[in-house]
Amino acid sequence: MKDGFLGNHASFMLDAIVVALVLLVPVLIFSLYSVKWKRRFQRHRNLQLALAVTLLVAVFAFEFDLHWVQGGWKKVVSKGPPLSAEQADTIRQALRIHLIFAVTTPFLWATTIICALLRFPHPPAPGKHSRLHALLGWTSAVDLLLTSLTGLVFYYVAFINRG
Repeated sequence: MKDGFLGNHASFMLDAIVVALVLLVPVLIFSLYSVKWKRRFQRHRNLQLALAVTLLVAVFAFEFDLHWVQGGWKKVVSKGPPLSAEQADTIRQALRIHLIFAVTTPFLWATTIICALLRFPHPPAPGKHSRLHALLGWTSAVDLLLTSLTGLVFYYVAFINRG
């Protein structure tokens, strides 16, 4: 599946990741709302695990597609109209910024989830780990939101705002 479904020259998997990034935000907000204001700890746990597994599978599929099927991000971007030097620089800069967050997010999120699974009781309830979990969780959530935002910016400059 070399061609996407969002009406530009991006790959199918790139379009799928963009949709996942857009859908991720409301689910993440609902999960945080569930735990912070509704105190639905089990729901929060289940949503976080579902998000983590879903995104892990999606990102692995995306990376496989991008590198092995498509031949790299430059080849996907070059399927569209020719780029000016300025456009190419903007795209590279957007990708660099995105990768800062995209690389740190899985480590932060994995640390948050693994510590929570090991340190919270079953079923989940507040405890000694709550303070650290809140710090890790909010840091992970902000990093994940920035990954989504910068990924969408990259997609916009690379595939939508091409003139």
